Amino acid sequence: MIPANQVAQVHRALPFWMSLLLVPVAVLGAVQGGWTVILLPVVTWFFFSLLDAILGLYTENADLETREEQLGWYRVITLIWTPVQFGLLYWLLWYVTGPGDAHLSAPETILLFFGMGVISGTVGINYSHELMHQKDRGERFLGDVLLAMVLYSHFRSEHLLVHHRYVGTPRDPVTARYNEGFHRFFPRVLKQCWLSAFRAEREMLARRNLPWHELKNPFFRYWALQGFMLLLAVLIGGWAGLGLFLWQAIVAVWQLELVNYIEHYGLTRKHLGDGKYEHVQPRHSWNAAHKASNWLLINLQRHSDHHYKPDRRFPLLQNYTEADAPQLPYGYPVMTMAAMVPPLWRRVMNPRVRRWRAMYYPEINDWRPYNKATNPMPR
Repeated sequence: MIPANQVAQVHRALPFWMSLLLVPVAVLGAVQGGWTVILLPVVTWFFFSLLDAILGLYTENADLETREEQLGWYRVITLIWTPVQFGLLYWLLWYVTGPGDAHLSAPETILLFFGMGVISGTVGINYSHELMHQKDRGERFLGDVLLAMVLYSHFRSEHLLVHHRYVGTPRDPVTARYNEGFHRFFPRVLKQCWLSAFRAEREMLARRNLPWHELKNPFFRYWALQGFMLLLAVLIGGWAGLGLFLWQAIVAVWQLELVNYIEHYGLTRKHLGDGKYEHVQPRHSWNAAHKASNWLLINLQRHSDHHYKPDRRFPLLQNYTEADAPQLPYGYPVMTMAAMVPPLWRRVMNPRVRRWRAMYYPEINDWRPYNKATNPMPR
Protein backbone atom coordinates (compact mmCIF):
# COMPACT_ATOMS: atom_id res chain seq x y z
CA MET A 1 0.00 0.00 0.00
CA ILE A 2 1.41 3.39 -1.04
CA PRO A 3 0.72 5.98 1.72
CA ALA A 4 -1.33 9.01 0.72
CA ASN A 5 1.55 11.46 1.25
CA GLN A 6 3.65 9.47 -1.23
CA VAL A 7 0.82 9.13 -3.74
CA ALA A 8 0.62 12.94 -3.85
CA GLN A 9 4.28 13.37 -4.84
CA VAL A 10 4.94 14.58 -8.37
CA HIS A 11 7.35 11.76 -9.27
CA ARG A 12 4.53 9.26 -8.69
CA ALA A 13 2.27 11.08 -11.14
CA LEU A 14 4.77 11.91 -13.89
CA PRO A 15 4.86 8.44 -15.52
CA PHE A 16 1.15 8.89 -16.34
CA TRP A 17 2.13 11.94 -18.43
CA MET A 18 3.86 9.71 -21.00
CA SER A 19 1.01 10.29 -23.46
CA LEU A 20 2.45 13.77 -24.11
CA LEU A 21 5.45 12.11 -25.76
CA LEU A 22 3.17 11.20 -28.67
CA VAL A 23 2.67 14.87 -29.60
CA PRO A 24 6.24 15.57 -30.82
CA VAL A 25 6.17 12.21 -32.62
CA ALA A 26 3.10 13.38 -34.55
CA VAL A 27 4.73 16.74 -35.35
CA LEU A 28 7.88 14.96 -36.53
CA GLY A 29 5.83 12.80 -38.89
CA ALA A 30 4.10 15.83 -40.39
CA VAL A 31 7.26 17.89 -40.84
CA GLN A 32 9.68 15.15 -41.84
CA GLY A 33 7.41 12.78 -43.75
CA GLY A 34 8.78 9.52 -45.13
CA TRP A 35 9.06 6.59 -42.75
CA THR A 36 8.43 8.85 -39.74
CA VAL A 37 4.67 8.91 -40.49
CA ILE A 38 4.37 5.35 -39.10
CA LEU A 39 6.03 6.20 -35.79
CA LEU A 40 2.78 6.92 -33.92
CA PRO A 41 1.32 3.39 -34.13
CA VAL A 42 4.79 1.90 -33.74
CA VAL A 43 5.41 3.82 -30.50
CA THR A 44 1.89 3.27 -29.14
CA TRP A 45 1.68 -0.44 -29.85
CA PHE A 46 5.23 -1.81 -30.03
CA PHE A 47 7.32 0.54 -27.89
CA PHE A 48 4.92 0.30 -24.95
CA SER A 49 4.68 -3.47 -25.42
CA LEU A 50 8.48 -3.63 -25.23
CA LEU A 51 8.45 -1.44 -22.11
CA ASP A 52 5.88 -3.77 -20.54
CA ALA A 53 8.20 -6.72 -21.18
CA ILE A 54 11.16 -4.86 -19.65
CA LEU A 55 9.45 -3.17 -16.69
CA GLY A 56 7.12 -6.00 -15.70
CA LEU A 57 4.01 -5.67 -13.57
CA TYR A 58 2.70 -2.75 -11.53
CA THR A 59 0.93 -4.25 -8.52
CA GLU A 60 1.19 -1.51 -5.89
CA ASN A 61 -2.06 0.02 -4.67
CA ALA A 62 -2.57 3.59 -3.53
CA ASP A 63 -4.05 4.30 -0.12
CA LEU A 64 -7.80 4.69 -0.63
CA GLU A 65 -7.82 7.40 2.03
CA THR A 66 -5.88 9.67 -0.33
CA ARG A 67 -7.81 12.95 -0.55
CA GLU A 68 -8.97 14.62 -3.75
CA GLU A 69 -6.65 17.59 -3.24
CA GLN A 70 -3.68 15.20 -3.10
CA LEU A 71 -4.36 14.01 -6.67
CA GLY A 72 -3.67 17.34 -8.40
CA TRP A 73 -0.69 16.14 -10.44
CA TYR A 74 -2.76 13.24 -11.77
CA ARG A 75 -5.78 15.38 -12.65
CA VAL A 76 -3.72 17.92 -14.58
CA ILE A 77 -2.84 15.50 -17.39
CA THR A 78 -6.50 14.68 -17.97
CA LEU A 79 -7.41 18.38 -17.96
CA ILE A 80 -4.72 19.58 -20.38
CA TRP A 81 -5.08 16.72 -22.85
CA THR A 82 -8.29 18.09 -24.43
CA PRO A 83 -6.70 21.38 -25.65
CA VAL A 84 -3.51 19.52 -26.56
CA GLN A 85 -5.36 17.02 -28.76
CA PHE A 86 -7.57 19.73 -30.25
CA GLY A 87 -4.55 21.82 -31.18
CA LEU A 88 -2.63 18.86 -32.58
CA LEU A 89 -5.51 17.55 -34.70
CA TYR A 90 -6.40 20.86 -36.32
CA TRP A 91 -2.78 21.92 -36.71
CA LEU A 92 -2.14 18.70 -38.62
CA LEU A 93 -5.19 19.36 -40.81
CA TRP A 94 -3.93 22.89 -41.54
CA TYR A 95 -0.37 21.76 -42.15
CA VAL A 96 -0.97 18.88 -44.54
CA THR A 97 -3.60 20.73 -46.61
CA GLY A 98 -1.66 24.00 -46.68
CA PRO A 99 2.07 24.68 -46.33
CA GLY A 100 2.95 21.05 -45.77
CA ASP A 101 1.39 19.56 -48.89
CA ALA A 102 4.49 20.14 -50.99
CA HIS A 103 6.39 17.27 -49.40
CA LEU A 104 3.77 14.88 -47.96
CA SER A 105 2.39 12.44 -50.50
CA ALA A 106 -1.17 11.13 -50.28
CA PRO A 107 -0.07 7.77 -48.75
CA GLU A 108 2.10 9.61 -46.21
CA THR A 109 -0.82 11.85 -45.25
CA ILE A 110 -3.18 8.90 -44.85
CA LEU A 111 -0.66 7.06 -42.67
CA LEU A 112 -0.05 10.19 -40.59
CA PHE A 113 -3.77 10.55 -39.86
CA PHE A 114 -4.01 6.86 -39.12
CA GLY A 115 -1.51 7.60 -36.36
CA MET A 116 -3.56 10.62 -35.29
CA GLY A 117 -6.55 8.30 -34.94
CA VAL A 118 -4.45 5.99 -32.78
CA ILE A 119 -3.74 8.96 -30.50
CA SER A 120 -7.33 10.22 -30.35
CA GLY A 121 -8.60 6.68 -29.74
CA THR A 122 -5.96 5.23 -27.44
CA VAL A 123 -5.40 8.38 -25.39
CA GLY A 124 -8.23 10.79 -26.18
CA ILE A 125 -11.22 8.48 -25.73
CA ASN A 126 -9.55 6.92 -22.72
CA TYR A 127 -9.13 10.33 -21.08
CA SER A 128 -12.73 11.20 -21.95
CA HIS A 129 -13.71 8.02 -20.12
CA GLU A 130 -11.95 9.25 -17.00
CA LEU A 131 -13.49 12.71 -17.31
CA MET A 132 -17.07 11.56 -17.91
CA HIS A 133 -17.06 9.71 -14.58
CA GLN A 134 -16.32 12.86 -12.57
CA LYS A 135 -18.83 15.04 -10.72
CA ASP A 136 -17.33 18.32 -11.94
CA ARG A 137 -19.30 19.65 -14.95
CA GLY A 138 -16.18 21.23 -16.44
CA GLU A 139 -14.39 17.89 -16.51
CA ARG A 140 -17.40 16.20 -18.08
CA PHE A 141 -17.51 18.90 -20.76
CA LEU A 142 -13.84 18.32 -21.59
CA GLY A 143 -14.72 14.65 -22.00
CA ASP A 144 -17.54 15.60 -24.38
CA VAL A 145 -15.14 17.67 -26.48
CA LEU A 146 -12.75 14.73 -26.82
CA LEU A 147 -15.57 12.44 -27.94
CA ALA A 148 -16.84 15.03 -30.43
CA MET A 149 -13.40 15.03 -32.07
CA VAL A 150 -14.01 11.40 -33.04
CA LEU A 151 -17.79 11.71 -33.67
CA TYR A 152 -18.55 9.23 -30.88
CA SER A 153 -20.28 11.45 -28.35
CA HIS A 154 -22.98 8.88 -27.56
CA PHE A 155 -20.28 6.78 -25.89
CA ARG A 156 -20.81 8.86 -22.75
CA SER A 157 -24.51 7.95 -22.50
CA GLU A 158 -23.94 4.34 -23.49
CA HIS A 159 -21.09 3.86 -21.06
CA LEU A 160 -22.67 5.49 -18.01
CA LEU A 161 -26.30 4.44 -18.48
CA VAL A 162 -25.97 1.06 -20.18
CA HIS A 163 -22.53 -0.50 -19.91
CA HIS A 164 -21.92 0.03 -16.20
CA ARG A 165 -25.42 -1.02 -15.27
CA TYR A 166 -25.77 -4.05 -17.54
CA VAL A 167 -22.19 -5.28 -18.07
CA GLY A 168 -22.00 -9.03 -18.39
CA THR A 169 -25.67 -9.38 -19.34
CA PRO A 170 -27.46 -9.65 -22.72
CA ARG A 171 -28.42 -5.95 -22.53
CA ASP A 172 -24.83 -4.74 -22.70
CA PRO A 173 -23.70 -4.53 -26.35
CA VAL A 174 -20.00 -4.24 -25.55
CA THR A 175 -19.70 -7.40 -23.47
CA ALA A 176 -18.03 -9.54 -26.14
CA ARG A 177 -19.53 -13.01 -26.32
CA TYR A 178 -17.53 -16.19 -26.03
CA ASN A 179 -16.18 -17.20 -29.47
CA GLU A 180 -17.34 -13.91 -31.01
CA GLY A 181 -14.49 -12.61 -33.16
CA PHE A 182 -13.72 -8.91 -33.23
CA HIS A 183 -14.73 -8.60 -36.88
CA ARG A 184 -18.27 -9.68 -35.95
CA PHE A 185 -18.25 -7.72 -32.70
CA PHE A 186 -17.27 -4.38 -34.29
CA PRO A 187 -20.19 -3.83 -36.70
CA ARG A 188 -22.62 -5.16 -34.09
CA VAL A 189 -21.60 -2.66 -31.42
CA LEU A 190 -21.43 0.29 -33.82
CA LYS A 191 -25.16 -0.09 -34.37
CA GLN A 192 -26.29 -1.39 -30.99
CA CYS A 193 -24.35 1.09 -28.85
CA TRP A 194 -25.85 4.13 -30.59
CA LEU A 195 -29.35 2.70 -30.33
CA SER A 196 -28.97 1.65 -26.69
CA ALA A 197 -27.51 5.05 -25.75
CA PHE A 198 -30.35 6.94 -27.41
CA ARG A 199 -32.94 4.61 -25.87
CA ALA A 200 -31.43 5.09 -22.40
CA GLU A 201 -31.61 8.89 -22.69
CA ARG A 202 -35.14 8.75 -24.12
CA GLU A 203 -36.29 6.54 -21.23
CA MET A 204 -34.74 8.91 -18.68
CA LEU A 205 -36.68 11.81 -20.21
CA ALA A 206 -39.88 9.73 -20.34
CA ARG A 207 -39.64 9.09 -16.59
CA ARG A 208 -39.84 12.89 -16.21
CA ASN A 209 -42.77 13.04 -18.66
CA LEU A 210 -40.58 14.71 -21.29
CA PRO A 211 -40.34 13.78 -25.00
CA TRP A 212 -37.09 12.63 -26.59
CA HIS A 213 -36.78 15.91 -28.49
CA GLU A 214 -36.66 17.92 -25.28
CA LEU A 215 -33.53 20.09 -25.39
CA LYS A 216 -32.36 18.49 -22.15
CA ASN A 217 -31.57 15.38 -24.20
CA PRO A 218 -27.73 15.40 -24.30
CA PHE A 219 -27.82 14.15 -27.88
CA PHE A 220 -28.50 17.73 -28.98
CA ARG A 221 -25.27 18.78 -27.27
CA TYR A 222 -23.49 15.83 -28.84
CA TRP A 223 -24.69 16.76 -32.34
CA ALA A 224 -23.79 20.43 -31.86
CA LEU A 225 -20.24 19.64 -30.75
CA GLN A 226 -19.74 17.14 -33.53
CA GLY A 227 -21.12 19.59 -36.09
CA PHE A 228 -18.66 22.22 -34.88
CA MET A 229 -15.73 19.80 -35.23
CA LEU A 230 -16.77 18.86 -38.77
CA LEU A 231 -17.30 22.47 -39.83
CA LEU A 232 -13.91 23.49 -38.46
CA ALA A 233 -12.24 20.65 -40.37
CA VAL A 234 -13.86 21.88 -43.61
CA LEU A 235 -12.95 25.51 -42.96
CA ILE A 236 -9.33 24.62 -42.27
CA GLY A 237 -8.71 21.90 -44.83
CA GLY A 238 -11.61 21.89 -47.27
CA TRP A 239 -12.99 18.55 -48.44
CA ALA A 240 -9.58 16.94 -47.99
CA GLY A 241 -9.55 18.14 -44.40
CA LEU A 242 -13.01 16.69 -43.84
CA GLY A 243 -11.92 13.35 -45.28
CA LEU A 244 -8.83 13.21 -43.07
CA PHE A 245 -10.88 14.18 -40.01
CA LEU A 246 -13.33 11.36 -40.72
CA TRP A 247 -10.46 8.92 -41.29
CA GLN A 248 -8.84 9.62 -37.90
CA ALA A 249 -12.27 9.35 -36.24
CA ILE A 250 -12.84 5.90 -37.77
CA VAL A 251 -9.42 4.75 -36.56
CA ALA A 252 -10.10 6.14 -33.07
CA VAL A 253 -13.45 4.35 -32.76
CA TRP A 254 -11.82 1.13 -33.96
CA GLN A 255 -9.22 1.53 -31.21
CA LEU A 256 -11.91 2.12 -28.59
CA GLU A 257 -13.96 -0.89 -29.57
CA LEU A 258 -10.87 -3.11 -29.66
CA VAL A 259 -10.36 -2.19 -26.02
CA ASN A 260 -14.05 -2.73 -25.21
CA TYR A 261 -13.78 -6.14 -26.87
CA ILE A 262 -10.91 -7.39 -24.74
CA GLU A 263 -12.09 -5.89 -21.42
CA HIS A 264 -15.01 -8.28 -20.90
CA TYR A 265 -14.56 -11.03 -23.49
CA GLY A 266 -16.51 -14.11 -22.41
CA LEU A 267 -17.14 -12.81 -18.88
CA THR A 268 -20.79 -12.90 -17.86
CA ARG A 269 -22.76 -12.34 -14.69
CA LYS A 270 -24.77 -15.27 -13.41
CA HIS A 271 -28.49 -15.20 -14.16
CA LEU A 272 -30.36 -15.72 -10.89
CA GLY A 273 -33.79 -16.16 -12.47
CA ASP A 274 -36.65 -13.82 -13.38
CA GLY A 275 -34.33 -11.40 -15.13
CA LYS A 276 -32.16 -10.89 -12.03
CA TYR A 277 -28.37 -11.02 -12.24
CA GLU A 278 -25.68 -11.10 -9.59
CA HIS A 279 -23.99 -7.84 -8.65
CA VAL A 280 -20.95 -6.70 -10.60
CA GLN A 281 -17.72 -7.99 -9.07
CA PRO A 282 -14.03 -7.59 -9.97
CA ARG A 283 -14.18 -11.02 -11.61
CA HIS A 284 -16.42 -9.64 -14.38
CA SER A 285 -13.62 -7.68 -16.10
CA TRP A 286 -10.19 -8.69 -17.32
CA ASN A 287 -7.35 -7.18 -15.30
CA ALA A 288 -3.85 -6.35 -16.58
CA ALA A 289 -1.10 -5.15 -14.25
CA HIS A 290 1.52 -4.32 -16.90
CA LYS A 291 3.36 -1.18 -15.88
CA ALA A 292 4.10 0.84 -19.03
CA SER A 293 0.72 0.34 -20.69
CA ASN A 294 -1.00 1.30 -17.45
CA TRP A 295 1.02 4.52 -17.48
CA LEU A 296 -0.05 5.26 -21.05
CA LEU A 297 -3.69 4.34 -20.40
CA ILE A 298 -3.94 5.93 -16.92
CA ASN A 299 -4.70 2.61 -15.21
CA LEU A 300 -7.51 1.64 -17.59
CA GLN A 301 -6.18 -1.91 -17.39
CA ARG A 302 -7.24 -2.00 -13.75
CA HIS A 303 -10.66 -2.42 -15.24
CA SER A 304 -11.83 -4.91 -12.65
CA ASP A 305 -11.72 -2.25 -9.95
CA HIS A 306 -13.17 0.42 -12.22
CA HIS A 307 -16.37 -1.59 -12.66
CA TYR A 308 -16.45 -2.51 -9.00
CA LYS A 309 -16.00 1.15 -7.89
CA PRO A 310 -16.67 3.41 -10.93
CA ASP A 311 -16.30 6.67 -9.00
CA ARG A 312 -12.60 6.16 -8.18
CA ARG A 313 -10.15 8.41 -9.97
CA PHE A 314 -7.55 6.52 -11.95
CA PRO A 315 -4.61 6.80 -9.48
CA LEU A 316 -6.71 5.13 -6.78
CA LEU A 317 -7.82 2.15 -8.86
CA GLN A 318 -6.74 -1.05 -7.18
CA ASN A 319 -4.94 -4.01 -8.69
CA TYR A 320 -6.34 -7.50 -8.12
CA THR A 321 -4.57 -10.83 -8.13
CA GLU A 322 -5.82 -13.90 -9.97
CA ALA A 323 -7.64 -14.96 -6.82
CA ASP A 324 -10.13 -12.11 -7.31
CA ALA A 325 -10.06 -11.15 -10.99
CA PRO A 326 -9.08 -12.86 -14.26
CA GLN A 327 -5.74 -11.73 -15.66
CA LEU A 328 -4.76 -10.93 -19.24
CA PRO A 329 -1.42 -12.47 -20.26
CA TYR A 330 -0.22 -9.18 -21.80
CA GLY A 331 -1.10 -5.50 -21.69
CA TYR A 332 -3.69 -3.90 -23.96
CA PRO A 333 -1.27 -3.02 -26.82
CA VAL A 334 -0.43 -6.69 -27.39
CA MET A 335 -3.95 -7.95 -26.68
CA THR A 336 -5.60 -5.52 -29.13
CA MET A 337 -3.23 -6.68 -31.86
CA ALA A 338 -4.07 -10.31 -31.04
CA ALA A 339 -7.80 -9.52 -31.20
CA MET A 340 -7.41 -8.59 -34.86
CA VAL A 341 -6.53 -12.25 -35.58
CA PRO A 342 -9.55 -14.25 -34.28
CA PRO A 343 -7.93 -17.74 -34.42
CA LEU A 344 -4.97 -16.45 -32.39
CA TRP A 345 -7.29 -14.64 -29.99
CA ARG A 346 -9.39 -17.75 -29.36
CA ARG A 347 -6.26 -19.86 -28.83
CA VAL A 348 -5.01 -17.44 -26.19
CA MET A 349 -8.28 -16.45 -24.48
CA ASN A 350 -10.79 -19.30 -24.73
CA PRO A 351 -8.87 -21.59 -22.32
CA ARG A 352 -8.71 -18.69 -19.86
CA VAL A 353 -12.47 -18.13 -20.11
CA ARG A 354 -13.10 -21.82 -19.48
CA ARG A 355 -10.83 -21.77 -16.42
CA TRP A 356 -12.65 -18.66 -15.18
CA ARG A 357 -15.99 -20.45 -15.53
CA ALA A 358 -14.75 -23.52 -13.69
CA MET A 359 -13.30 -21.36 -10.90
CA TYR A 360 -16.31 -19.11 -10.23
CA TYR A 361 -19.33 -20.98 -11.60
CA PRO A 362 -18.80 -24.74 -11.35
CA GLU A 363 -22.55 -25.14 -10.80
CA ILE A 364 -23.42 -23.87 -14.31
CA ASN A 365 -23.54 -26.82 -16.72
CA ASP A 366 -25.08 -25.19 -19.79
CA TRP A 367 -23.22 -22.11 -21.01
CA ARG A 368 -25.04 -21.84 -24.35
CA PRO A 369 -27.42 -19.04 -23.24
CA TYR A 370 -24.42 -17.06 -22.00
CA ASN A 371 -22.42 -17.71 -25.17
CA LYS A 372 -25.24 -16.47 -27.40
CA ALA A 373 -26.59 -13.74 -25.07
CA THR A 374 -30.01 -15.44 -25.02
CA ASN A 375 -30.55 -15.29 -21.26
CA PRO A 376 -33.51 -13.07 -20.20
CA MET A 377 -32.93 -9.34 -20.36
CA PRO A 378 -32.14 -7.85 -16.94
CA ARG A 379 -34.97 -6.07 -15.20
